[in-house]
Amino acid sequence: MARKLWYPMFLDLEGRRVLVVGAGPVALRKTRGLLDAGARVTVVAPKFVPEFDSLPIERIEREFDHRDLDGAALAFAATNVREVNRRVGDAAKRLGIPVNVADAPGECAFIVPASIRREHVQIAISTGGQSPSRAAEIRKKLEEWLDLMRP
Repeated sequence: MARKLWYPMFLDLEGRRVLVVGAGPVALRKTRGLLDAGARVTVVAPKFVPEFDSLPIERIEREFDHRDLDGAALAFAATNVREVNRRVGDAAKRLGIPVNVADAPGECAFIVPASIRREHVQIAISTGGQSPSRAAEIRKKLEEWLDLMRP
């Protein structure tokens, strides 16, 4: 079977509604990145880690319901429950909403690369979901190199 080739792109999410299902460490990392990009983030989960308390999000404390996807431009399934992530992915796909399923790259409509931001430069690194740790390693080396290039 041929390896899937992902199409790289950067999205303008300014003011767009993005749904994150889950409120643990993985969902927190994704939520912070979305907020940095200007997205209006809705997070749905029965329990939240305390770090969410200070974030400017719409917070819904309950289990996921397919209606949570109404009006979303993107969705992230980032719980630690495989069945919930699968349901989020299936529901988003039925509605034509691109979805990232954190624990199953094969179920994703898009993947999130490792990235670096320095002033007006942004670099994305991807292994096509095959080795996130390798992408993180490359990111770290590029960050070190960029820090050395500063005047």
